[in-house]
Amino acid sequence: MSEFSNWDIIYNLLMAARWTVLLSLTAFVLGGLVGLLLLMARTAGGAWAKGLVRCYVELFQGTPLLMQLFIVFFGLPLIGLDISPWMAAMLGLTLFTSAFLTEIWRGCVEAIGKGQWEASTSLGMKFTQQMRYIILPQAMRIAVPPTVGFSVQVVKGTAVASIIGFVELTKAGTMITNATYAPFTVYGFVAVMYFLICYPLSLFARHLEGKFRHVAR
Repeated sequence: MSEFSNWDIIYNLLMAARWTVLLSLTAFVLGGLVGLLLLMARTAGGAWAKGLVRCYVELFQGTPLLMQLFIVFFGLPLIGLDISPWMAAMLGLTLFTSAFLTEIWRGCVEAIGKGQWEASTSLGMKFTQQMRYIILPQAMRIAVPPTVGFSVQVVKGTAVASIIGFVELTKAGTMITNATYAPFTVYGFVAVMYFLICYPLSLFARHLEGKFRHVAR
């Protein structure tokens, strides 16, 4: 008979949930930085740069996240780069996140009227100045809901990292289930914790959306 009480299960899952949050935050921040650079390249670069970015986006959008993690975790050691499950999960999720954020933000930038570009060009602004002062502030209002909404997908996507041995919330749930033989209880707590992490993000997206709509008026 298992010696785990419900409080023991919750405590251990909370300890693992810290890694879920950290992995999600790291992947989202790094993916956002990479995505912003790719957005700039796709918006202002030449035909070759736009083609490379398009191939990058289609590659990571068109293949399962699980396969991407497998390639990073098992592929890099083949070329002499030893990598831990944490590093593999972080790198895989960063690449995955950057591809989707690039496409989300590209759509938001393209939603800004051409007149804004033409007006800023007539003022003698360079591309970086146009993006910083004119285009991105307007695109941000459009980008908030899909960006924060995608952050929820990143949090849930961390569960896939359990396949390569990274102990986050889902992996901890599996390990505790093997010890307690109480899958319904354990995975019930896991589901609740994922909800408690993701639901505030959805509320935050609604708050920002309402705030930007009010400012626009």
